[in-house]
Amino acid sequence: MKLVKVIGVAAGIMLSAGAMAQQVSTTASSNPSARPIPEHDVLFKKTVWRKIDLREKQNRPLFSENREITKIIINAVKSGELVAYKTDSVSTPITREEFMANITPKETGEQLTDEEIAAGFGKQKQEDDPWGAALGKDAAADAAPVSNEYFPKQLYLLELKENVVFDKKRSRMYHDIQTISLKVPSTLHPLGIEMPVASFKMSDLVRVFRNNPDVAIWYNAQNDAQHKNLADAFDLWLFSSYITKISNPNDRGLSDIYGGGKKGLLAAQDAAEALIEYEYSLWSY
Repeated sequence: MKLVKVIGVAAGIMLSAGAMAQQVSTTASSNPSARPIPEHDVLFKKTVWRKIDLREKQNRPLFSENREITKIIINAVKSGELVAYKTDSVSTPITREEFMANITPKETGEQLTDEEIAAGFGKQKQEDDPWGAALGKDAAADAAPVSNEYFPKQLYLLELKENVVFDKKRSRMYHDIQTISLKVPSTLHPLGIEMPVASFKMSDLVRVFRNNPDVAIWYNAQNDAQHKNLADAFDLWLFSSYITKISNPNDRGLSDIYGGGKKGLLAAQDAAEALIEYEYSLWSY
């Protein structure tokens, strides 16, 4: 009887351990980080938002001709290989149609008055359109709509969200990238404001980059034999960025606190140096 009880207890422990392992595996797969750090190893953490301008010289390897990182992301969403999310909290996915609408310019033409519409403005009659008359009514109706979405080269602005973490087990600071967001630059918006397109988990992006090694390339202009995969480029921090926000109680960006323009850039530089100084000061205790 005792042997049976021991075997039963052991079997129960094994089943519980298996269930816990399955639960941990499921949680890990939903983590936005490509290299998650266990919470019990975290001594210090700050969430930081950075902007990446792909027009900068240092970022050109991410934006090489026909291998633009934005083109890879857009194609992956269109093919269903990559899930897009509404915000960088990556809690609410969006559909492919919603994503396409976000990268398509909105119609902003002036509205016609009732008198202008009655006079015939804004309408195109078939007899006044020689091309439409030549093709015929049915041919014009069956014509496929032309897509007017933004070109990947036009979408040169990315926003990176990371956790700056000091790992007490390995005694070093890590830049744990959580998400990368695609944005419509203010230069393309009629009101001159940046508009979010979608956000993506870094773990999902790494999978896409690894699965497409021929196009997901960080272009090495100095040596064609040493091109890097985009996943490795982000691991090695082979890009230029500037801080726009650090987690704070009011959830305000640096430009809201210190002002935009030159003041905002100086505040971003001060914030980056403060994080480096904090890491150095840890060794003085």
